[in-house]
Amino acid sequence: MSYIRPDYDNARRQAGFRWQVSGCYNACIELSGVPVKDFYTRPEACIEVYRSGRTRMYEMFGDWLPHLPPATPPISYMHANCLGAELLFVDGGEVGHTHPFDSLDAAITTLRQPVDFATAGDTPFYLDFREQMKAAFPDEGVGFSFGVEGPITTAWELRGEGFLTDLFDQPEKVKEFLRLTTASIIDVFRFRAALDGGVFPDPHGAGMVDDIASFIPAHMFSEYALPYWEQYYTGITTGLRRAHVEDLRREQLRFLQEVGLSFFDPSISHKLNPPMLRDEIQVPFGWRLGSFHYRDLDEELVRDFLFQAAADGASSVFTIIEGSLSTEEGRRKVMAFKAAGEEAERLLAEGCSRQELGSYVSARGQARFWQHFPE
Repeated sequence: MSYIRPDYDNARRQAGFRWQVSGCYNACIELSGVPVKDFYTRPEACIEVYRSGRTRMYEMFGDWLPHLPPATPPISYMHANCLGAELLFVDGGEVGHTHPFDSLDAAITTLRQPVDFATAGDTPFYLDFREQMKAAFPDEGVGFSFGVEGPITTAWELRGEGFLTDLFDQPEKVKEFLRLTTASIIDVFRFRAALDGGVFPDPHGAGMVDDIASFIPAHMFSEYALPYWEQYYTGITTGLRRAHVEDLRREQLRFLQEVGLSFFDPSISHKLNPPMLRDEIQVPFGWRLGSFHYRDLDEELVRDFLFQAAADGASSVFTIIEGSLSTEEGRRKVMAFKAAGEEAERLLAEGCSRQELGSYVSARGQARFWQHFPE
């Protein structure tokens, strides 16, 4: 099956530059006062988060923020849950899960059996959860955020730390496990497309979240990650390919281009920086200012962060308003990020070069980014 492979000689120029500030469910949780565990497990609590917390978030930051549609709680472990993983909810924390298989043989045996994702695991509960939210928000589309992750992350979800030793102890059996895991992921996408009346495979494009892929050493990547990424994308889309993978190393970056990505989000990846991404690959990339980074930056350095990332080649510089930013200090720093984004966008539109953007970075910022960041 063919797909749209980027023209890498022109991909960065065609991508241009954009900045983005997004609201987030956990800022709404913080502002609503609803306990996190209740948000994940009680429809009425989730509804209250989007009613009161979302309203307060827009009152605090302004209606310039992109619309945050209501959705069921963001749980990325639907697939693992339907294959036997138990979801774990704790007071004050995010959802976790168990690893259901204590051996590759057990996992392979299960993966060879068909799964009715509509009735397996906690899917029925969250489908009903969504119906209750639809009734509460009849004028808005309600997302179904009971989801799935990429092949390597899913393999870890199913086997836990055992998967990391399986790679060395049972390499050929791992390949069959990964092939079956990826085929099952594709079945989940097929189910979700039918649920929402979508076209499958998606002709426009698809993303992948596969953070645990960073654990595959570079010398093993071509054999134990890349084929299953290719299987994943070929199975779910004929369009553009995007990926979010955290904590990759420099030597792993070339595989992003080999699989034909049109956009890469490294998110929180402390071993990478924008100049490295710019120089190692031609894939357009984003660069994120994490919510926890703000505590060590004043408003000038927030501005510098955006300008330096743009100067060093980022196609997108973005930040997400999470719970820790739901304060007056957080609001001021986010507004500094917004103002810097608008200024950088304007300067580039007026003909300013990427290199010239670097002259807008303060001396403190030039010393900080990227040799002393995130420190």
